[in-house]
Amino acid sequence: MDVNQFDFDLPEELIAQHPLAERTASRLLVLQKQDGSIQHRQFVDLLAYMEPGDVLVLNDSRVMPARLIGSKADTGAKIEILLLKSLGEDRWETLVKPGKRVKPGTEIVFGEGILRGRCVEVTETGGRVIAFSYEGIFYELLDQLGSMPLPPYIHAQLEDRERYQTVYSREIGSAAAPTAGLHFTRELLAEAEQKGVVLAYVTLHVGLGTFRPVSADQIEEHVMHSEYYEVSQETADKVNNAKRAGKRVIAVGTTSCRTLETVGQANGGQLAAQSGWTDIFIYPGYRFCIVDGLLTNFHLPKSTLVMLVSALAGREQVLHAYRSAVDNRYRFFSFGDAMLII
Repeated sequence: MDVNQFDFDLPEELIAQHPLAERTASRLLVLQKQDGSIQHRQFVDLLAYMEPGDVLVLNDSRVMPARLIGSKADTGAKIEILLLKSLGEDRWETLVKPGKRVKPGTEIVFGEGILRGRCVEVTETGGRVIAFSYEGIFYELLDQLGSMPLPPYIHAQLEDRERYQTVYSREIGSAAAPTAGLHFTRELLAEAEQKGVVLAYVTLHVGLGTFRPVSADQIEEHVMHSEYYEVSQETADKVNNAKRAGKRVIAVGTTSCRTLETVGQANGGQLAAQSGWTDIFIYPGYRFCIVDGLLTNFHLPKSTLVMLVSALAGREQVLHAYRSAVDNRYRFFSFGDAMLII
């Protein structure tokens, strides 16, 4: 399938540069996957589309302040590092700029030496494996020295770090936010439970592989990077009970969707308590075994995320919905508006 089939025109001014002051103030485009009909609503109207017994599955991963600015120990040259994935024993897979300056053996100093890194390997995709040395607790130093790894299409400064975290985030480990969940407040989640909607949580630590451009001409040739996930027994029970009762499972974000489908495919269409690494790539032709609906943001043209959404609702219907969103001046990408597919 040609990657260009998932392209669309997006005016640059529709790329949201700032989060709204109120999380729930975003707009909500509702796409009915059965007939392709569209409704334009506000995010606070979400619960009107939920029924008692439906399960909302949210990704509780928390974004690390994963962007570090340091300098080469020998020359003082500036080096930027983005932490992608912990490999254990204080070794991390990273992206480095400028990469040509960082070869195996290169020493990098952060924060006047309270954190040091040494390049030990160049990865197949051009990244670097960095081994860190320090005294104290790594994540406390990261909180002190690091900054939020905002996507490259956001040029504005983020004044409040918590606006790039969901209100329910708790498991630190992501290099990017699961942005569909940014629209929720604790109050709205409480209202959902009062209505009888079941809340369930999975963890998928978002790596940049989720957002990496598709470089192949045919989407079948694209290879996803793997990301770590966890599903608890409690979540498995909630989802399995809902499926048996004929209720809907609605994933909040493509990361929750990929986690549910990874575990469901491995267990005959049921969830189980499980953790591991997933590189599942969902595109049209995929048959969903767990997810019935999806709450998501608006994604980049020709991205794997647009392909996933198209697998659920149909490519033509999704591109029609995206054209409608552009015509109606919706805000796009991480800090933008939301889309509900049911």
